[in-house]
Amino acid sequence: PVTDGSRELHSLCAQLEFLLQFDLKEKRTFFGQHKNYWDFLCQGLARHRQEHEGFRFVTSLDKLKTPVGRGRAFLRYCLVHRQLAESLQLCLLDPESLREWYYARSPFLNPQHRAEILGTLYELDGVTFHLAL
Repeated sequence: PVTDGSRELHSLCAQLEFLLQFDLKEKRTFFGQHKNYWDFLCQGLARHRQEHEGFRFVTSLDKLKTPVGRGRAFLRYCLVHRQLAESLQLCLLDPESLREWYYARSPFLNPQHRAEILGTLYELDGVTFHLAL
């Protein structure tokens, strides 16, 4: 199993964050705070009216104060529970929403790249992750 001490884990998480942030439009909350990929994931999952256990878990953690921390915790939760590809796929289903959140260079807006990314993430479902959540 992959554990917190794995160098590959840190590289994987960094690449996932880079991918989710790449060409992300700058958006702000009503109070002027930056929105990031955590907000994109929340909106995408909420659109499908599915209460995601990972979302519920992450929002219940009082220690997490920033969207970046919540996003990282969500990615880790999804890796442990083999839900990363499925969760991301739900967020990527609506092309209009993708264009609202991402500029044209985002690989999520290219159907072929999106399919390749999701295919690779589905392969991760076969890997066991033992991570501290």
